[in-house]
Formats: sequence, structure tokens, C-alpha cells
Amino acid sequence: MTEAQTGRRASPEPEHDPEPGAAEPEGRGRANRWKVVFVTLLVVGALGAVSWVLLGSRLLVVRHVEVTGTRLASADQVVAAAGIDLGTPMVRLRTGAVRDRVERLREVESAAIERRWPGTVRIVVREREPVAVFRGGGGYHLLDRHGVTVADEESRPAGLPLLTVASPGPSDRATLAALTVLSALPERLSGKLTEVEASGPEAVTLYMAGGQTVVWGAAERADEKVRLLDAVRRTAAGRAVRTVDVSSPEVLKTK
Repeated sequence: MTEAQTGRRASPEPEHDPEPGAAEPEGRGRANRWKVVFVTLLVVGALGAVSWVLLGSRLLVVRHVEVTGTRLASADQVVAAAGIDLGTPMVRLRTGAVRDRVERLREVESAAIERRWPGTVRIVVREREPVAVFRGGGGYHLLDRHGVTVADEESRPAGLPLLTVASPGPSDRATLAALTVLSALPERLSGKLTEVEASGPEAVTLYMAGGQTVVWGAAERADEKVRLLDAVRRTAAGRAVRTVDVSSPEVLKTK
């Protein structure tokens, strides 16, 4: 019997997914390939544009150099030492090399180089701090805690003790011993210090305002020696003590 005679309709044929691994229609495969090519070109173009902006254009180049933290050295000195050419692409700036050049200045202890986009380079300087002064060559020379000469003056600057050693400098043991003692003194003592003398690394002597002499000896055991000086000041009760010997903290000597 026919379909009309039975009154029943034939069930539609079930749909089947394509067999795994079956080839895509040719039109769809060509479209996917064009998508890949388009995305690739888009990425390459974007990378090229970024590279051009960073390296080849005039948009992101060094236009200004700023200097902060200077007192002993001038900003012009720092800029000259940095050697940064205006117009250099910011990404090509070798900040490590710039830092090394700036730190060759005797006034500079350390430096940091910062990029400030789009076109400013900032040089942050930490200068050496003078702690003593020595006389030589017809003038006065300021030393930092490492014995490095950081500045020269025609007259003696106020507020710094005079350093008396045979060969002042960063490799002289007597100089380093004297400067180590200076660094260990609390402000209540360093503020009264007028001169520090070192005939050798274990023979440091302090000369205080008012005429008192402190035989310090070696730079070691600074805390104990400071406590002894404080004790002498408390027990003197107005009596003048001209000489205090704390070179051996176990045996305090006074005159």
C-alpha cells in the first residue's frame, strides 16, 4: 500500500554528524585560511606600529633631563656627566651606563635613573656627606665617611671637625679609623668636637670645644667608650677634666 493509503507518513531520515576526519567543504576551509592570514597580518602590523613608535618615531624620545638631590655638585655637572643625547629613543636609553657615568663624580655616592614617559629622564642623586675637613695645598678639603674628598674650599667651613693625619685618603688606615670614630659619636659629643687626630689606626685622639682631650685609641668598642665619657661628664660636677683616656675601657684615666 502507498503512504496515502495507510494514512502514515514516512519518518524522515535521521541526520548524521560528519564522520570524524571528514574534509570540510572547500569554501569553508578557504575562509578559515583567509581569517588566519588576516589575523597574522593584523598582529604583524600592530607590532610594526609599536616598534616604529618606540624606536623610529619622534614621539617617545628624550626631550628633557631633570636632576634632583644635588647640593655639592651642580645640575649642569650631573647632566654633562650623564651624557644623554636629546632625541634618543626612550627605550634605547641605557640607564645602567648613565648611572655609572654619574657616579664617577666625586660628589656623588649613588644615583638612580628614571624614565618619565613620554620624554623625560630624571636623575636622582644621593651625594656624599662631608664629615670632616683637612688642610692641604693652601686650602681645605671636605671628606666623607669613606675618606673620599668631595669638595674643596679656600677657607675652613663651619661645623666640621679638622682631621689631622699624615696621608688623608680612602686607602689610609689612620684616616679610616678617625672617620669610623666620628661616625660612632652621638650628636651630643660630635657637636662639641673641633679636631680629630690619628697618628695611626689604633691611636685616635679627639679635641673637644672647651679644651678637653679624649684619648680614644682604636676605633673599636665605641659604645663602651661613649658610656665612659658620659659617666665622666656626670661625675665631674663642674670640675674641669682636661684629659680623658678611654683607649682601654677597663681602665679609665682622667687628669
